[in-house]
Amino acid sequence: MGRVSHFEITADDPERAAAFYRKAFGWEFNDWGGSFKYLLATTGPKDQIGIDGAIMSRHQTKQAVINTISVDKWEAGAQAVKEAGGTVLSEKDAIPGQGYFAYCRDTEGNVFGIFEANAAAAPATAPVGAAQEKPKEA
Repeated sequence: MGRVSHFEITADDPERAAAFYRKAFGWEFNDWGGSFKYLLATTGPKDQIGIDGAIMSRHQTKQAVINTISVDKWEAGAQAVKEAGGTVLSEKDAIPGQGYFAYCRDTEGNVFGIFEANAAAAPATAPVGAAQEKPKEA
């Protein structure tokens, strides 16, 4: 069973949004340092129930929050999305040392991510984000 394991909040100004969540809820942020602004959010201690996420720049999708669902194997997750009537919006993207990711769209037009944890993940040829597709607006 797939479980939500990460969230992304999209923002016109990621730094301003991070300041809001830091002040309102005490979240901590670290810049991922990639080719685009991606602020990793720690929402609380690891021994408490909850998930961590990120704040990133808003792009084509008008969706404010994008959840990521963990899958055992990326290929099986992508196939399950297609078989259920959804669409895989991007190619399998390696997040070095973390796993494999892609954006998808459900039957209602909502964008979400699928993620396979795999510490051996490495990009095939280009760094993560170099040719990253952004989800298209519904």
